[in-house]
Amino acid sequence: MKKSRKILTLLMVMILVIGSLAGCKKDSNTTNDKTTGNNQKEATDTATPEATNTTPTDVTLKVWAPQEEQEILKEMCENFKTAHPEYNLTFDYGVVSEADASTELQKDPAAGADVFAFASDQTSVLVNAGILYPITLDVDKITADNAPASIKAATVNDQIYAYPFTPNSWFMYYDKSKYTEKDVLSLDDMMAKDLGDKVKNFSVDLDNGWYISAFFFANGGTLFGPDGTDPTSCTFNDEKGVEVANYLIDLAKNPKFLDEADNNILAALKDGTLAAACSGTWNADTIKEALGDNYAATSLPKIKINGEYKQLSNFADFKLIGVNSQTKFAVPSMQLAQYLAGEECQKLRFEKRNIAPTNIKLASDPDVLANPAVAALSLQASYATLQSSIPQMGNYWTPAQAFGAEVLNGTVTKDNAKQKLDDMVNSILSSIG
Repeated sequence: MKKSRKILTLLMVMILVIGSLAGCKKDSNTTNDKTTGNNQKEATDTATPEATNTTPTDVTLKVWAPQEEQEILKEMCENFKTAHPEYNLTFDYGVVSEADASTELQKDPAAGADVFAFASDQTSVLVNAGILYPITLDVDKITADNAPASIKAATVNDQIYAYPFTPNSWFMYYDKSKYTEKDVLSLDDMMAKDLGDKVKNFSVDLDNGWYISAFFFANGGTLFGPDGTDPTSCTFNDEKGVEVANYLIDLAKNPKFLDEADNNILAALKDGTLAAACSGTWNADTIKEALGDNYAATSLPKIKINGEYKQLSNFADFKLIGVNSQTKFAVPSMQLAQYLAGEECQKLRFEKRNIAPTNIKLASDPDVLANPAVAALSLQASYATLQSSIPQMGNYWTPAQAFGAEVLNGTVTKDNAKQKLDDMVNSILSSIG
């Protein structure tokens, strides 16, 4: 009996040991299976991008920029190419100015550039023509990185259609051996100063709508309503507009005034026969060379009308980079446009071409603020009027140019100024077909 119990006890112990070993074996196999599965998954995940990177997508992008931007454009595009090995990139460069981009694209959108620079007054025109691709890439970043006015200039009906990269406006350069910082606060004080018989005190391009508008805005005039969106409104021919016309007539007749024509201001500044001239950052290097140690720049002066000083308020628009809605490569095009308009390229343009940034971080960069022309542009921007981008804006330029030309040649007089202004405004507000 005792023997039987001993045998039974041994059998039970053996069963327990065998069961335990079997359980351990099962757990071990399960763990190994899981580990193997994870390693296989990681290997697969790692292999996928490597396989993709070995076969980059062929992408050909046509890129338009003005002549003066071609050299730096190629440098920037090559930098983009290096940063994007997932594309086998080929660039087709074209010379088209920002001012002409809309006209050229509307001729044949399909033959136009995938990525192009244009002036913000063309935004609504290009959107209405169905040419601009709505920007969907990094919209929050674009908005956060750039000045609010530049984002507004790139937006139609709450949709961003382009990437801003520089304000496009003008200010005043002057010879600091002829004017003090106080002198240049008032155009009337500048014109009253005796600088010698052969010296012209001030120059601005009066037969150019981009420049002449500053005088009307200074005296409270509006073009297409207070916010530039009403195609039926322009107040340049009201009583205040007549006051501006009279001021311009007197300015044009002043023997100390020089109308800008064919870059005549550069030679005059260089030989000391001109004390101040209006231009933009695109002329900074040549004007700095012309004035040498006397080089200075500041915001536009005030003008005195009816005993009150009024700040000249020029058009402020922006240069933008957009994407053609007919591009075959929407994502690469948006990526390129974002890069060309981004902080790195804005910094490069500033360093090589004195182009002011819209990037908020760069705008407060000490190197940027130390540049007289860029600092002057930033100051003047606080006084400027955002240029309208509605299609009716296209009607403004020719009548404004014609009015300015008639002021210069004496056809506009104080007796007929109201009628001449009425003619100009009627043309501006006429049907655009």
